[in-house]
Formats: sequence, structure tokens, C-alpha cells
Amino acid sequence: MALDVREIGILVEQHSQFVHNLMGAMEQVIVGQQYMLERLLVGLLANGHVLLEGVPGLAKTRAVTTLAQALHADFQRVQFTPDLLPADLIGTLIYQPQSGDFRVRKGPVFANIVLADEINRAPAKVQSALLESMQEGQVTIGEESFELPQPFLVLATQNPIEQEGTYPLPEAQVDRFMLKLKITYPSREEELEILERMAQTQTQAPVEAVVSTDDILQARRVVDEIYLDDKIKQYIVDIVYATRTPHDYGLNIGPHIDCGASPRATIYLALAAKAYAFVQGRGYVTPQDVKSIGIDVLRHRVLTTYEAEAAELTSEDLVQQIFDHLPVP
Repeated sequence: MALDVREIGILVEQHSQFVHNLMGAMEQVIVGQQYMLERLLVGLLANGHVLLEGVPGLAKTRAVTTLAQALHADFQRVQFTPDLLPADLIGTLIYQPQSGDFRVRKGPVFANIVLADEINRAPAKVQSALLESMQEGQVTIGEESFELPQPFLVLATQNPIEQEGTYPLPEAQVDRFMLKLKITYPSREEELEILERMAQTQTQAPVEAVVSTDDILQARRVVDEIYLDDKIKQYIVDIVYATRTPHDYGLNIGPHIDCGASPRATIYLALAAKAYAFVQGRGYVTPQDVKSIGIDVLRHRVLTTYEAEAAELTSEDLVQQIFDHLPVP
């Protein structure tokens, strides 16, 4: 039986207390970067993988590690390098000479949270090894498929400025990331606090785990119940369709878009908006939730043309034009 908005709001209030605990634990280590921490929580609650892009030194890896420490969950970090093999990631079959059989050795992907550090430093055959696990929650080794633990989340980092020795991610893999975050520099005040807190030779103690995987799975069930009005559903579909056929919506950006967003974008935009509403402590989605999270869902799904590059327009600029133009319900 469907719940009404008031009942959903009570559920959110009951189950969202851990959000404050989790944010508080991460803020013990991470100064500022509220945008990044909130989006990591959205990915965790919406069962969506997250790609973090930013120059070195912006606490991307530290944020993911701190999130994993604050959870009672299995965590694996994989440093992606050009010589990494698919077997190093998902596992392999090992021959047992005594019995003549093969034994499965599972790789680091069998964890609740997998940090794929500098993911664009590994070649396509390694990156493609993640496709099945990210989409289907399973891994095939030899002739047998193995379920991954739940929750399962891939949090990947990449450096946008260092091109030597990097490989662009395949579009099929990029599309499997629910969110792509652009991490920017901290403010002057935050930088001063970083100096005060971090400029010491002693390593900081890890944060205490404050949330269990059961809490996360229970919160996801509440996220599924969050109310999404039919008008907002139409708004989400219009946004995605406007990336494919902008002229139908009176937008003159068609020559700048090479490929629009896939149906996966529609699903992820709705799920991410629900999770964002949960983080804000609400049992219903507002149009502002969709606009707040929409850039992160769409920036890596809207591919630009050479004309857009010549006009110095990014995918974020085009998505922002769509948000500015479409009427809000």
C-alpha cells in the first residue's frame, strides 16, 4: 500500500539521523567540500556509483577513505596503473596441481565500497572489467558468476589535467556512473582551517564507524518510498528529452550536442533527486532537488560537438541552458 507524504516524512525523520552522524564523522577529517560529501551520500543512498574529477590534492581519495571508515563495511582501494590486469581487479582461477582443479581467487572488487583511484590510468580492458559489476552487481570468473556484497559502490577518482599515460573512459562505463562530480579548490577560510588542522607530522587517527550496512539498506528502502509527483516525473523526462531534441523545446543548442542523455539518465535523475530529498530530511522531491543534482547526473552524458568546443561551451553550459529554459512545475 502506497504511503502518503506525511507518513513518508515521518519515515525519513526516523531513518535519516545517521546522515548527520555520517556527515559529522567525515567533517572531522574533511574541511569544507560540502558539495562533495553530500553527493557521496546521495550516491550511497541511491545505489549509484560516483566519479570524482579534480586536480591533485583536493581530498578526493581522503573523502572516499573517510566515508569507508565511517561505515561498518568492507573497503578496498585499487590504484589503477597502465600495467593493471582485469584479474587484479575481479579475481581469477588458480590451478591446484594436487587435485587438478581450478580454485577461484576473488579480487578486491568483492567489497562494499571500492575506491578506483586514478581510474583513467588503466587501459580499456581493465576498465571494461568493471562494467558487469557496476551494472549487474555480479562478477563472472571463468564459467561461474558471483554476487557482489550489498551495498556495493564504486567510487572512482580521476585527474583532468595530467594527460600523459591516461586513457579516456569508454562511454559505456562513464554512463554507469550515476554522478560525476567536479571538485574545486576550497575557499580562503577553509584553506586556513586545513593548514591549522593538517600541518603536522602526526597522522590523523581514523574516524570511528558510525553507520552499518543494514542502516544503508534500510535507508534505501525509505528512499524508494519518497514521493515523486507526476509533474516532476514529466519535468525529468522533458529535461532528458531536451538533451536529445532541443529544437522541440525551443532551444537553439542542437548543433552543439553530439549525443544526448540515455534512458539511464532519466532513472538516475529520479533516484538521485529522491536521495537528495532524503539527505535534506524531506519525504518528497521538489523541482529544486532535480535542478540541484541534475548537473551531476547529466554532465558526463551529454556529449558536445566540435562546434561547441569552438564556441567554448561545455556540457555543463548546455545542461544549464536547458534548466534555465524549461518551465519549472
